[in-house]
Amino acid sequence: MSGHLRAASLSARPWRSLRWLVIAPHPDDETLGTGALIYQTAREKRLAGIAYLTDGSGSHPASVGRNLIATRKREAALALRRLAGETVDTLHLDWRDASPAHPGDPLFDHTCRRLIVLCVARQVDAIAVTALHEPHCDHAAAARLAYAVRDTSPRPLRVAEYVVWGERPSPRGRTLLRTLPMPAGLRRHALAAHRSQTGTSQGQGFRLPRSLSRMAAIDILYHTGD
Repeated sequence: MSGHLRAASLSARPWRSLRWLVIAPHPDDETLGTGALIYQTAREKRLAGIAYLTDGSGSHPASVGRNLIATRKREAALALRRLAGETVDTLHLDWRDASPAHPGDPLFDHTCRRLIVLCVARQVDAIAVTALHEPHCDHAAAARLAYAVRDTSPRPLRVAEYVVWGERPSPRGRTLLRTLPMPAGLRRHALAAHRSQTGTSQGQGFRLPRSLSRMAAIDILYHTGD
């Protein structure tokens, strides 16, 4: 579907000069939703970092005692190295998986302040985050957090949404952004780093559909307003 969308290139003005922070609700969302964005911005020295909202412990509840959280962090680091070609600065916010905080909660407000400090320190211009309409509660919470950061940051920020599990939003009233294509097979190679989510090493639990190995080589993001 993405190949039929009319979208502005991230290599065109004003997007080509922006530094990006990616907010991923869980380890693996960075590859599924922004693999091509990470690939492009890392090579153009415009990737400010990745922030993981949750600890990912909800995917295989019976495996938490076997250090699933640490496993997922290692997998994410490997996936990022495969996408970026180098080690990427990451921030693990360690919210409990599937138990999101909401605006006004102390955890939400504290996390918002942490991300504002990060955006100022790393000169972030734009945040890529899962779409607000995404069906998973953590994905929607990540979007609310990104907009709260944008609205309270002393540094001007743009927010662009990406889709992992939800329907693509209507392009009406939005600027669609298109990354450069990543090398064939690179997203699949990065996704394979998330072995806990693609195999049976953690026992019964969530498993990524095999169809995701055939994802497009580009990412489409959706920007609304300033």
